Amino acid sequence: MPETVPVTVRIPVEVSERLEAIAEATARSKSWLAAKAIGAFVASEREFLAAVAEGLDDARAGRLTEHDQVSRWLLSWGSGKDLLSPKSARGSRAK
Repeated sequence: MPETVPVTVRIPVEVSERLEAIAEATARSKSWLAAKAIGAFVASEREFLAAVAEGLDDARAGRLTEHDQVSRWLLSWGSGKDLLSPKSARGSRAK
């Protein structure tokens, strides 16, 4: 099986022009840059979807944290008195 496969994608002219400028500045091809960008997007989306699935599993199992606890925790960030993450009585995985 080949290590790469061709993909055709339509992008706005402005994006193509910016991609061309980056390709010239970095001595890379537009194809190489596009492949790297798509690879990064796919990796990010896979992580996101796995986190969503984990969250849904936790919710279905009743591992939840109350909204007000999370709000207080988030509002404490950067205050100089950051709170520890809330922990659900049911064993939330909050960190």
